[in-house]
Amino acid sequence: MTENHLSLPAFPRMDIGRGERLYDDEPHTLAQLFINAERKHQLPKSLNYKRDGTWAAISSSELVVRAGNIALGLYSIGLRKVDKAALLSANSPEWTLADAGCQFCGVIDVPIYTTLAASSVNYILNDSEPRVFFLENKEMFDRVEDFLDECKSLETLVFFDIKGIDHPKAISLDDLELRGTELRNSQPDLLGKLIDSIRPTEIATLIYTSGTTGEPKGVMLTHNNIISNVIDAGEKYDFGQDDIPLSVLPLSHIFERSAMYLYIYNGMSVHYAESIEKVPDNLREVRPTIFVGVPRIFEKVYAKAKLQAATAGGMKEEMFEWAIETAKEHAAHKECGSPVSTFLSIKHWLADRLVYSRLREFFGGRLRFCITGGAALSDEIFLIFTGAGISIMQGYGLTETSPVLTSNNPSNVRLGTVGKPIHNVKIRIAEDGEVEAFSPGVMIGYYNKEAATRDAFTEDGWFRTGDIGEIDEDGYLKITDRKKELFKTSGGKYIAPSPIEQLIRSSRFVSQAVLIGNERKFASALIVPNFEMLDAYAKHKGFSPLSPKEYCTDPRIIDLFERQIEAATKGLGKFETVKKFRLIENEFTVDGGELTPTMKLRRRIVDEKYKDLIDEMYKDK
Repeated sequence: MTENHLSLPAFPRMDIGRGERLYDDEPHTLAQLFINAERKHQLPKSLNYKRDGTWAAISSSELVVRAGNIALGLYSIGLRKVDKAALLSANSPEWTLADAGCQFCGVIDVPIYTTLAASSVNYILNDSEPRVFFLENKEMFDRVEDFLDECKSLETLVFFDIKGIDHPKAISLDDLELRGTELRNSQPDLLGKLIDSIRPTEIATLIYTSGTTGEPKGVMLTHNNIISNVIDAGEKYDFGQDDIPLSVLPLSHIFERSAMYLYIYNGMSVHYAESIEKVPDNLREVRPTIFVGVPRIFEKVYAKAKLQAATAGGMKEEMFEWAIETAKEHAAHKECGSPVSTFLSIKHWLADRLVYSRLREFFGGRLRFCITGGAALSDEIFLIFTGAGISIMQGYGLTETSPVLTSNNPSNVRLGTVGKPIHNVKIRIAEDGEVEAFSPGVMIGYYNKEAATRDAFTEDGWFRTGDIGEIDEDGYLKITDRKKELFKTSGGKYIAPSPIEQLIRSSRFVSQAVLIGNERKFASALIVPNFEMLDAYAKHKGFSPLSPKEYCTDPRIIDLFERQIEAATKGLGKFETVKKFRLIENEFTVDGGELTPTMKLRRRIVDEKYKDLIDEMYKDK
């Protein structure tokens, strides 16, 4: 962004043409959501971001004006309603502005994960056929340059930062906004007409699933899908203008994007994290009241706290372990509604002074609650954080459902569940255990995939989630596994891998775990150790730290993991017991292909990548 944008004076309230009318109290399109929020809240600091070491802000008025200019800029270069614009960028105010600009003129935006392989980006571009491609900078351009000519539909590349770009189709976001400003001056009523022409049932965005089992599918979500979910998912929360969220998860995922709309709808001052690496620093600076994250974030925070305690050793490590057990015990009593004894209350108070307060300070010290989804949150992590005074509300949903279907909330929380259906959502369990959903947030289908769309719905119109679950007597949903991830041993026994992997990961020495066993005689596992914790263990046991590769074969470490796995999985059925395991030195990552951009495991890739190691475990058995 050029300097003139950073130094602009306060923006006036936006005149969209056709007078100063206000939409209904509840918006019906995403454009209306942005405009209503500005009229209602008039925030001087709506979107907050850090540039050159200093926090800067975009007001709600500036947000709406600039979104309108982007919309008119797109119109000026020939885009019309239902045309498409792809978007490849890390989280930033420009991401939100580009998205809002598309929504103001009915252009369907196609967000793309920055972590996707070039081949996947190429597939998405050719499948969706965008006319415009929003790109963050030269780094993003360099990743896709080689195949851009293959996408025949592309006419214009719009760069948030155009420095270093020399391409005949390239313009800057500033240039696009300038064209929009000129068109607004010459046709003052045009923007209002564009906004009014958008119907709630029309497609707002095309989001490609990350594809754990096959090629990505473009999920078609309408304005009504997203708006209804934003309003209904937040119904049980007392969100307000005093809340400050930190945006960490990628906006290309509907979970974070829908959260962004919810923040704006409720008049919150959003802060964008600078990067994943900078999140701890940003948490201390922003001190958010709301934090939306995937379970892996909370697991890593806990792992780091454990490592610090283990490194300190002695009384500090013992005190930490005592405090964690106290947190779990205290939270379990609260969850069950059983009385907390005076002795436990005193222990909890003391642990709060010594340990929990520091954990809360990591998140800035004023969190009201965290919201998590995208993967299963272990009961242990829930109890630890809840017992430490950090409320975690676990929900459940999919890209195809905009995304929220169920959620725990401040009024109704139950351990081990993903909450009750949110307002206007119905959930049922099919005969084979699959969770099926009916709600206004359910997609209208997959783009260019009629057969896949038909397969996604039952004959009576309910969406098949692909997850296995159960509903308890009070209406809380529990997800037990992915339907496609259930595997059967050669002895005919079905095993749900996710719960067993969670048990293994409960060990402080385990970073990641994958259960193996489909069509095999028994269950085995591939485990990525927490190598920093192993360094602390080596020091404690009096031997020199080893390299990751050495740890994975050292008999002392193998013995440690045998004992850890046995203790963690006690109580499993005989056929579910992990008979063998192998330690591997490299983490599963998005770049490595083992994880999707939403941190879901690609089991097929793991099976292929570690085939020799897996086969070796089953040799002579």
